[in-house]
Amino acid sequence: MTHDLAPAVDVPVCTAAEVQPPASSSSKGSGWWRDAVIYQVYVRSFADSDGDGIGDLRGATARLPHLAQLGVDAVWLTPFYASPQADGGYDVADYRVVDPLFGDLGDIDDLVRTAHELGLRVIVDIVPNHTSDHHRWFLEALAAEPGGAARDRYHFRPGKGVAGELPPNDWESVFGGPAWTRTPDGEWYLHLFAPEQPDLNWDNHEVHEEFDAVLRFWLDLGVDGFRVDVAHGMVKASGLPDIGHKEQARLIGTQTLPFFDQDGVHEVHRSWRRLLDSYPGDRIGVAEAWAPGPERLALYVRPDELHQAFNFQFLKCPWDAEAMRDVINESLMATASVGAPTTWVLSNHDVVRHVTRYGGGEQGRRRGRAAALMMLALPGSAYIYQGEELGLPEVLDLPDEVRQDPAFFRAAGQDGFRDGCRVPIPWTTEGPSYGFGPGAGWLPQPEDWRELSVEAQTGDAHSTLELYRSALALRRRLPGLGDPAGGEGGAASGSVGMRWLPAPDGLLVLSRPGLVCTLNTARHEVEIPLPGRLLLSSETMRATADTARIPADSAAWWAI
Repeated sequence: MTHDLAPAVDVPVCTAAEVQPPASSSSKGSGWWRDAVIYQVYVRSFADSDGDGIGDLRGATARLPHLAQLGVDAVWLTPFYASPQADGGYDVADYRVVDPLFGDLGDIDDLVRTAHELGLRVIVDIVPNHTSDHHRWFLEALAAEPGGAARDRYHFRPGKGVAGELPPNDWESVFGGPAWTRTPDGEWYLHLFAPEQPDLNWDNHEVHEEFDAVLRFWLDLGVDGFRVDVAHGMVKASGLPDIGHKEQARLIGTQTLPFFDQDGVHEVHRSWRRLLDSYPGDRIGVAEAWAPGPERLALYVRPDELHQAFNFQFLKCPWDAEAMRDVINESLMATASVGAPTTWVLSNHDVVRHVTRYGGGEQGRRRGRAAALMMLALPGSAYIYQGEELGLPEVLDLPDEVRQDPAFFRAAGQDGFRDGCRVPIPWTTEGPSYGFGPGAGWLPQPEDWRELSVEAQTGDAHSTLELYRSALALRRRLPGLGDPAGGEGGAASGSVGMRWLPAPDGLLVLSRPGLVCTLNTARHEVEIPLPGRLLLSSETMRATADTARIPADSAAWWAI
């Protein structure tokens, strides 16, 4: 966040120390989520309170003031439920019990209360597509006879072939290999992910009743909503038909598959919306949904379904102005068609961190900072993955022996890079895990991360952390910024518009009420008429009284 302008141009330097403390998100009226900034905490890598190397709920609670100072509205916690940890807790053995790795029910109750006191809402993960193979239901299914009621909660099928030795169909696991595992009695069960994660059968009424009870359990404890894991996968096509293609994981998000994005999932989400609406306080549901396009994704956020859906099209967009503009326009148009806000996300716990995706090194750092300013200038809700406010890159050189991503072990061709984005984040410049905990973390941190720690970056006006803090503070202060009524000319719902201004190739110039955002994806500096008074920039901006020179791989906010 630097400024280098001719003296004739009055440019106040905005730093986190100069902005007013953010208003509590709990003070927002109905619909707080429509323009919220939500921070994802990957619990095992956020903060370790007891020295076992694993992040936990007490550690997360102690670090909540960082999130309040950052200026976000809510925190989303990855699973902390009882689990054998075959897939980082997304294999749940008991949805009402906190795994001892992370604490106990008292700890999550303390976290929710503390968050609310700080003005932060709390969203927790719910995993309804599958359970752990240690779940009571699955153990009952294995002990039951084929065709029994216990097995109907999952997808058990006889195999093909002379002796049933072949899987029931050609479906492949997202983690590689077949999506079926054979049991000792000869039947096969479906698992779209690891064998330790058997898929539930959502045609079974017991499954519906159980998850209604689970949602109520956590809503009664005070959580503000749920991020729904694999929200697009809960319902399978009737008859479980073959797909007829290999490498099916490459088709996810490009076409409707018999195990993903089936129309039947929407009835489940409608029932959950009714349940959420029955509670006070504007509780929300957020869909992790890989859909073939923006139009299909918008179906998950119709007025009677979930409140938000992750916009993976934006996350996957390359560093290219024209491509970004197209994705932004398509996303806004699709959600506007159902009256919902668009969400924006650059990184999460399942993808390579965007600093590395954008080229890594100094180039990736510059682009990551610029992309953050563009994202936070867009109408709707934004998600921040822990550590991106520090500019953390992907860790690409983890030793094989420390990796825990099941995709790494499942089959040839799996890169296992989900471990690289899950390395514990650095808080201080000293200590065995740079403040993550009193000892070493479960994955090793690069030595140079001490310079990327919260301690090292706090107060440094040029740091990525202070850029995020200032951007989030400005986002709250500027009227209409973040308002979901965006779209070209405010087409979504009305008064607050968004429009693109003419710009040279490689440059995006986005106009919002009171603000212009410039993003230069070109490899060279671009000179344009001065858009306004500079508020915030990802790199040094140079200007005269009439023109501004926008450096390569940079973004800026200008007051108008």
